[in-house]
Amino acid sequence: MRPIIAVFAVAALAGCGVETASTAATAAALKKQEIEQGKKTMEQAQQKIGQSMEQMQQDREKAEK
Repeated sequence: MRPIIAVFAVAALAGCGVETASTAATAAALKKQEIEQGKKTMEQAQQKIGQSMEQMQQDREKAEK
């Protein structure tokens, strides 16, 4: 009887490990997507800042003429 209980206990714990690993993999994938989206947002912001600075420089040059 004890060996059967031990087999079921090991099987149950192994199942928990698989679920935990799956959950961790899903969380890691979501975090990766979040980081990639953050990088895209930062790049877009930097482009807008660069465009604004160029526009300001052009406006200043026009004003000086």
